[in-house]
Amino acid sequence: MLVNGQWMEDWQPVQAKDEKGGFVRQTSAFRNWVTPDGSAGPSGNGGFKAEHGRYHLYVALICPWASRALIGRRLKGLEEVISVSVVEPELSAQGWRFGAEGDPVQGATYLHELYTRADPAVSGRATVPVLWDKLQDTIVNNESADILRMMNTGFGDLAKRDTDLYPEDLQQDIDGLNARLYSTLNNGVYRAGFATTQEAYEEAFDQVFTMLDELEARFRDGRAYLFGTRFTEADVRLFVTLVRFDAAYHGLFKCNLRRIADYPALSAYLERILVIPGVRETVNLDHIKRGYYSIKALNPGGVVPRGPKLAWAA
Repeated sequence: MLVNGQWMEDWQPVQAKDEKGGFVRQTSAFRNWVTPDGSAGPSGNGGFKAEHGRYHLYVALICPWASRALIGRRLKGLEEVISVSVVEPELSAQGWRFGAEGDPVQGATYLHELYTRADPAVSGRATVPVLWDKLQDTIVNNESADILRMMNTGFGDLAKRDTDLYPEDLQQDIDGLNARLYSTLNNGVYRAGFATTQEAYEEAFDQVFTMLDELEARFRDGRAYLFGTRFTEADVRLFVTLVRFDAAYHGLFKCNLRRIADYPALSAYLERILVIPGVRETVNLDHIKRGYYSIKALNPGGVVPRGPKLAWAA
């Protein structure tokens, strides 16, 4: 963890708890936006104009938050516009680490070095995703929800126009569902996995499966995606949790009432998304398992399970 720009202790998954002993996720520190003309976005400062080759995305294939950004980059055709680096799957004592090839932008060994380069007095965890500006030599944004929306509209004519992940007529509905998905499921599995009391765990556990049951019922009407025939950012946000559920959250995070494989409609939905061009390439089951099971607070021995056998991974 960083304290005033200095790495102080071995990486830990929980930095804050509520009064029930529940996991509290830290707030993202960098909230600037890339925009087509460089004007300020919904938060932060301006000066980050969309330009070919200017920005670099740091991700971990284990991480659902980073995978949101990676999927957005693929679906919007920004692979040649935004370069990308993937950190090692296992969490080291100093958090995310670059592999033998290193960091191509700064030559860093650990992701936290980029945080202190952007802000020498920064405190907190060094998380992915990170969108880096090579021109200003700083972090633009480390909030996955923001970065996903930047991928959708922030790069203007540099991005594909045939995919709109946040269509105007659905924005209110998307925002409402996103908020519920985040609290009960996207972050709910973490609240269950990192709970430090039985009360906090059971509360999170119940919310996870209440939401999964609701989603299963939602898809029983035959719709392809959350809002019918249109694939939106809400689907991205749901997908990245579902695709990790049986391999990590069911066992390691103790969300073991049911698997996604036990939900026929959600399983079919998961497989529909995996065949969207570019999506499957963002999913690495080996990284997911090695990454989550490297969390020493939950798995001190570091043993990685051989299963589960997943139909979509065959």
